Amino acid sequence: MTPDTPQKPPPAPIIPPRFPVTDDQIATVVHEFYAVVRTHPGLGPVFAAHVTDWPAHEDKIIRFWKNALLFERGYDGNPLAVHRDAGNVRPGMFDVWLGLFDSVLRRHLPAETAQSWSTLAHRIGRGLRFGLAASPPETPPNLR
Repeated sequence: MTPDTPQKPPPAPIIPPRFPVTDDQIATVVHEFYAVVRTHPGLGPVFAAHVTDWPAHEDKIIRFWKNALLFERGYDGNPLAVHRDAGNVRPGMFDVWLGLFDSVLRRHLPAETAQSWSTLAHRIGRGLRFGLAASPPETPPNLR
């Protein structure tokens, strides 16, 4: 190599997954979760008001979880903004959401994997719940 030859940057380090989970397991959990959500009397109507293309939505959420769990960079959304902008998502709904999600995790994954994923989901849920609760009201308060 001569001094004028440009050097290639080193390859990006490969980050191992947070815990052992496969692409297929992620897809199974997401598909099953949304099948349950669609029939849930409280959450189903909330999602139905916004999701018109379930396969596309589920693919996006699969990318979200692959990013969060496997560090794959295929998701570029802003979950807090989406939930805040929906207008009908309330902080208390995350308790129900997480309960359903945990039940799906337990049905489809080894116990240790389900618990690890649940811990992360609950951390994300707390952040979303806090973000929604801290959102400014839609109209400014009347200070007179």
